[in-house]
Amino acid sequence: MKKLILTLIVALGCSFGAWANEGETLAWDKAPNKTNDLPALQNGAKLFVNYCLSCHSDAFMRYNRLRDIGLTEQQIKDNLLFATDKVGETMKAAIDPKLAKEWFGANPPDLSLVARSRSGHGGTGADYLYTYLRTYYRDPTKATGWNNMVFPNVGMPHVLWELQGEREPLFETETAHGHEVKVFKGWKQVSPGTMTPLQYDQSVADLVGFLQWMSEPSQNSRVRVGVWVLLFLGVLTFFTWRLNAAFWKNVR
Repeated sequence: MKKLILTLIVALGCSFGAWANEGETLAWDKAPNKTNDLPALQNGAKLFVNYCLSCHSDAFMRYNRLRDIGLTEQQIKDNLLFATDKVGETMKAAIDPKLAKEWFGANPPDLSLVARSRSGHGGTGADYLYTYLRTYYRDPTKATGWNNMVFPNVGMPHVLWELQGEREPLFETETAHGHEVKVFKGWKQVSPGTMTPLQYDQSVADLVGFLQWMSEPSQNSRVRVGVWVLLFLGVLTFFTWRLNAAFWKNVR
């Protein structure tokens, strides 16, 4: 019994510690839902191929499936096929897994389901990705020269830094419960990127929207079909109720 009680206490302590650490992370921003916006999805696909596919695969997505977001097969061949020459191939990373592990310490993960798997107490997986890709900052103490507010000590460098430019977080020291704590107050733009902050946020939203769509390409069709099914069931229920009343109206 003593061992059981001790185990429960340790488990609760670990749970509390995990909760406390989570509470210290940056709050996630709400990601715009662009899974129905075809131009945004097409721009997101371009960003994914240009900036993500060199290291990250999408093992469950074939290039020809991009026709579902309004691209023709010829457009896919001309603009998106860099790692293969067949539109029926899956979207595999161009990097050698052994080199990736040597450079980054681990093989970059597959992004097929990242927009679903990263959901948590702070919001959806899309919210996490939208915040993560917008909170990189220069950190000369790290091997890559970059760190992240949402994912501290991240191994991935800021691949979009040329678009966003270089920034540094601003903190203020405040006293809470008798202790001094650093509170995040915003960003300072150290050097500009090729995009304005608004343009960069919109581009990240497009990329995240594509990752959302990629995690479940049929999600919009599923929602539309679901709405019609519920409407049909509602009408069927009404007629069934009236039919039942007609059958039993003379029965006492």
